[in-house]
Amino acid sequence: MSLNAELRSFYEARQQQIPAEVRDIMNRAGEELAASGQADTALSVGAKAPRFALASATGRTVSLDDLLAEGPVVLTFYRGAWCPYCNIALRALQQYHADITARGARLVAVSPQVPDESLSLTEKHGLVFDVLSDIGSDTAKQYGLAFDLPDDLAAVYDRLGFDLQRVNGGHPRTLPLPATYVIDRDGTVRWAFVNTDYTTRAEPADILAALDALT
Repeated sequence: MSLNAELRSFYEARQQQIPAEVRDIMNRAGEELAASGQADTALSVGAKAPRFALASATGRTVSLDDLLAEGPVVLTFYRGAWCPYCNIALRALQQYHADITARGARLVAVSPQVPDESLSLTEKHGLVFDVLSDIGSDTAKQYGLAFDLPDDLAAVYDRLGFDLQRVNGGHPRTLPLPATYVIDRDGTVRWAFVNTDYTTRAEPADILAALDALT
């Protein structure tokens, strides 16, 4: 089963568990975000990837320059450990990690959550790639991915117990669009996936094909 087929199956099952009024708020927010056109204005193929230096789950500072010194980089942005779709996507990337590294590339994942939350996520799913904390979403903003939750959806997330005030280090309203980039060694984006729909993610097979195209 492909990653997006798994995500769609989860979505359909999840919809049956969510009250209608909550579904309406989520669907309306999704439609408004899609209509904003932000996915079309985010960083895309041919652009130079903005540099960053972010804390890893274990407290190390990881910079894009250091990563690129070792080879191409697969950079993926996700919303946080509280998002089940993100968990599914990260587990899928973990399954393909050996294939990514066999192509000489490094995989890193970035979210706005604090390092302690990233560490819990890493341990829970046995992730062997770096999970970085972009508190305040400054890096996501540079990539054109950061957006603010509308009031009604933020209130829903509060009621669901996501506690974004805590897990995002005092920045509860700002999240990144789901996005994955393949960046070559000179820092140029060679492949990009950006979508306003958090239930859709980059397919690992497509990431591998993009890495193969670099050579």
